[in-house]
Amino acid sequence: MEMRRLLVLFALLSVTAVVPVFFWPDNKGGASDVVVVVAAPPFNASSVTIISWKPRIFLYKGFLSDDECDHLVKLGKEKLKRSMVADNESGKSVMSEVRTSSGMFLDKQQDPVVSGIEERIAAWTLLPEENAENIQILRYENGQKYDPHFDYFQDKVNQLQGGHRYATVLTYLSTVEKGGETVFPNAEGWESQPKDDSFSDCAKKGLAGNESDNVDYAVKAVKGDSVLFFNLQADGTPDPLSLHGSCPVIEGEKWSAPKWIHVRSYDNASNLKQSEGCSDLSENCAAWAASGECDNNPVYMIGTEDAPGQCQKSCNACSM
Repeated sequence: MEMRRLLVLFALLSVTAVVPVFFWPDNKGGASDVVVVVAAPPFNASSVTIISWKPRIFLYKGFLSDDECDHLVKLGKEKLKRSMVADNESGKSVMSEVRTSSGMFLDKQQDPVVSGIEERIAAWTLLPEENAENIQILRYENGQKYDPHFDYFQDKVNQLQGGHRYATVLTYLSTVEKGGETVFPNAEGWESQPKDDSFSDCAKKGLAGNESDNVDYAVKAVKGDSVLFFNLQADGTPDPLSLHGSCPVIEGEKWSAPKWIHVRSYDNASNLKQSEGCSDLSENCAAWAASGECDNNPVYMIGTEDAPGQCQKSCNACSM
């Protein structure tokens, strides 16, 4: 018991004040066991690399610490179920060979570590926490993959809760020895990416299987790294360039944590549903409209038929 207390104290003293350290009793192991999780530093823009502008893709090296990655894997490991996909017609979750991983969702306030990660994601994306779904934990074993797909919805049903998925934050919780790359087949505007033998054939040839010097951009699954990409264009319409997929795992095991962020509040969607097809979703809409924001910022204020804006009523756009 004394040794564990000393280890906790040492961990606290050895980390600078700007890096959070979480620790609490582990009830499963008895009162004498203590959980210690050292977090990654707060958001640092210098750690972010631009991969592509079409679509917008960014890579954050070391977004999570090893401790945080291990903690998320531990939380998810015992509750995994076969991953599902949304049916394009009904919007219901169905099993498909397109996606062969297993996964589960965490609660946003599950523990201090998860809450801290939620806050860091919001700081990086500049998007409200309430617009996001819960963090999902995924495991890909040997041969498992996710075929090319879009994260925005093809059906209308899923758009009722928060609208389209505007952005995706995909964090890798393990380093895959071979395979498991995230590939963007339609990405434009990025420099040529030479691929050596450390890349899988899927990554080298692209998801279409056509090998060339300049094929699909591939992001390796490296523990703690995170990819942010946007599924909608600046005008709020779905971006076909955001197509992406996960190459099959060849060696090792892939753990990842996707986070989907919507155009509107996801947590409070039941309170923000439009009545009779049109309403304001913020108490500030009238003031914003009076100051000219309907013309200056139409994507946010009015939106589109597929992704309605926050202030359709105040902008007199109820006929959309």
